[in-house]
Amino acid sequence: MIRRLLSATTLTLAIFAAHGPIHAQQAPAPQPAPAKPLGSTPAPAFDVAAIHLHESLPHEHNSIWSSPFDGNFHAENISVMTLINWAYETPDTRILGAPGWASSTMFNIEARANSTVDQQMHSLTGEEGRRWKEKMVQTLLADRFQMAMHYETRELPIYDLVVAKNGPKLGAVQNSGSSVNVWYGRMEVQMPNSVAVLADELSKVAGRDVVDKTGIAGRYDLKLRFTPDQGPAMLNGQPVSDAPPDLFTALQEQLGLKLVSEKGPVRVLVIDRISMPTAN
Repeated sequence: MIRRLLSATTLTLAIFAAHGPIHAQQAPAPQPAPAKPLGSTPAPAFDVAAIHLHESLPHEHNSIWSSPFDGNFHAENISVMTLINWAYETPDTRILGAPGWASSTMFNIEARANSTVDQQMHSLTGEEGRRWKEKMVQTLLADRFQMAMHYETRELPIYDLVVAKNGPKLGAVQNSGSSVNVWYGRMEVQMPNSVAVLADELSKVAGRDVVDKTGIAGRYDLKLRFTPDQGPAMLNGQPVSDAPPDLFTALQEQLGLKLVSEKGPVRVLVIDRISMPTAN
């Protein structure tokens, strides 16, 4: 499960991959001292980074451990595509030009910054530290994987998220809690503008960008269970008899929403160059 601090509040994100959970752990946040904005100080790079090919075993997890309050980064059984997802906060559907090995070859990565960087990051807020760490991983991709990239806007297939024929099935939430939890075959969202957040999360599993066209604002406790495209849930090699429906059906039955195929402008990350990592 990746648990990444998305803001200085209680918002967390948990994502599970189709072949197992991706884990990340966060150190408890120290009381931050006043810190300069990220833009006023160049984000530091890792002082040492060891990258090794991962020897895969059956039923392994894919794991990233990263705290926004120190200069350490650890990944196990992670593809370069997942690393790009993490560093640029961009789903696979918006990353173009990656070679096949970027998704199929797995790596173990252990990276550390020096003590000065650790001290600097202790003084940052969670949001500032997260952005620093992402910049550090971006530098790692450029230095060790020789990655070069640019952004473009392209007209691509998308989905509009709209209200289904019989109307939405959303229960209003009275408390102020904020959370987004997404794992294999399940989503739970409780946020201001919950439906818009749900659309963002659906983009990561629907194979296309999802644009909220429902016009529904407000905080809702949204829970969605579905069977991913990779196939029905299995138990001891047999399909689970009470497996939930596919994503499209689940949206209509459980939330009264539906996805409509359209075309629209999508900001994509285009990889110009990337290669296997340089030696440690």
